[in-house]
Amino acid sequence: MNRHLKCFSGALLALVVLTIGALSSAGPASAKNEYAQIEGSGSTWSQVILQQWISDVNPLGMQVTYNGSGSSQGRKDFANNVTDFGISEIPFQGTDPVTHQADTSNGRAYAYLPIVAGGTAFTYQLKVGGKLVRNLRLSGETLAKIFTLKITNWNDAAITADNNGHALPSLPITPVVRSDGSGTTAQFTRYLDTMYPSIWRPYNGQAGLTSQYPRKGREIAASGSDQVMNTIDGAAGNGTIGYVEYSYPLNAHYPVVKVENAAGYFVEPTQYNVAVALTQAQINQDQNSPDYLTQVLNGVYTYKDSRTYPLSSYSYMIIPTGAKDQRMTTAKRQTIADFLYYSLCQGQSKAGPYGYSPLPLNLVQAGFSQISKLKTADSAVDLTNRSVTSCNNPTFVAGHLSENHLAQVAPKPAACDKAGAGPCGFATGTGVPSTNTNQPTGSTTGTSAGTGTANTGTPGTPGAAPPGGSIDPATGVASGTGAVAGQAVTATPIELSASRTGDTSVFGWVAALELVGLVLIPGLYVAAMRRRSATGDST
Repeated sequence: MNRHLKCFSGALLALVVLTIGALSSAGPASAKNEYAQIEGSGSTWSQVILQQWISDVNPLGMQVTYNGSGSSQGRKDFANNVTDFGISEIPFQGTDPVTHQADTSNGRAYAYLPIVAGGTAFTYQLKVGGKLVRNLRLSGETLAKIFTLKITNWNDAAITADNNGHALPSLPITPVVRSDGSGTTAQFTRYLDTMYPSIWRPYNGQAGLTSQYPRKGREIAASGSDQVMNTIDGAAGNGTIGYVEYSYPLNAHYPVVKVENAAGYFVEPTQYNVAVALTQAQINQDQNSPDYLTQVLNGVYTYKDSRTYPLSSYSYMIIPTGAKDQRMTTAKRQTIADFLYYSLCQGQSKAGPYGYSPLPLNLVQAGFSQISKLKTADSAVDLTNRSVTSCNNPTFVAGHLSENHLAQVAPKPAACDKAGAGPCGFATGTGVPSTNTNQPTGSTTGTSAGTGTANTGTPGTPGAAPPGGSIDPATGVASGTGAVAGQAVTATPIELSASRTGDTSVFGWVAALELVGLVLIPGLYVAAMRRRSATGDST
């Protein structure tokens, strides 16, 4: 024990010395880089990661407030000069197709800037024998019929077929939709209108997407993704299904539907599957267009790579670019610029663990270009030392910036996820899908429920083996580097108490050292940012 204590003390002392040295040499922040509080509103689809970024930059002196009021309200607040920025999954529509109200910037100069990618997920509460089903599979057509009230019971033949002949009990389906103007709704209805127009358009009463879901029948409407999630996982939620960004069920430890893609595989919206899908997104590259950098997703919906999650998309920040913007000051523009620099670079490394997918290189580079418009509007804004080579982003690696690393390492789905096989995790001999309550959302446990022990910690990448590992194509069990055969795979660090074996006293000190590192390393990042501000070095 004394030997371990001495080793730990030495390592801790080294960390303290390094941190103090970095902080003492950083010097005061440059006066021209003073910050001012900025306010934003809009999307709840991207709210989870945005709030994490806001927390991350607070020690740097940046104060950012955000109200998740829905994309439609976010665009409206920005247009009416209520906020400094907005967040939306879709651009200004000109005229809202449902309310017929104007949906424009009202003359306020702006630019779209992609901030994060992710998948629109379908989370549900469905119990068999009092236990939650966790491996439900649905085709896009079945989802379209559920949310247009053409399929109203969980024992419907189409649902049985999607699950390879395994029928669910008779229970009414209660779709949960958004009551507010929502980018999540717009993303979902764009998919429905593109892929299943004969189902969607008669229900909607017209062609096209909508931010305002036309609730009918036994559907329940809830405001914001958080309230959709609360409705589904509530005590009265059995039989419900709703659409939210993947981060919400992931954080609630709730299952999501495996959606069938064009290759005939049922997959979940992991950061890997989203990254693969969005290699097919068409981005408006016309810098003179008001819709520069916005997305066209038709190729994503129909991509035949077996790893594709078809409802993958981007979320956008709407930033003010006018030189005479009535809400802007140099300090506010500087805050927006530095907040975005963090979000596009260091912040992207947190996307996967929080249920999103990091932006690829081309959109990070385009984001820097959009940030430069803040300096065009105000020459006092400091944009020195900005380069993709300094970005800590999981989608690209130094020396191979043109490659999408996440898409390259994305694992293939298991054979039991193919239409006509499985489903993966089916409880042998029970006649019902897996209801293993020891299985976190999206984990892979093989062909019978309860055969693997789930690692503790945040639920991880569904059905994905970590780099260096593999998935048994017959059973779906992960093995190899970063995984223990028969156990659930996590995309985030596993709790030390659940993943260490052997001499617990040794690993106790290692855990303490890791914790100290997590506390002190952000100090180094703060120092580096301050040093950059003070020296004003250019790239």
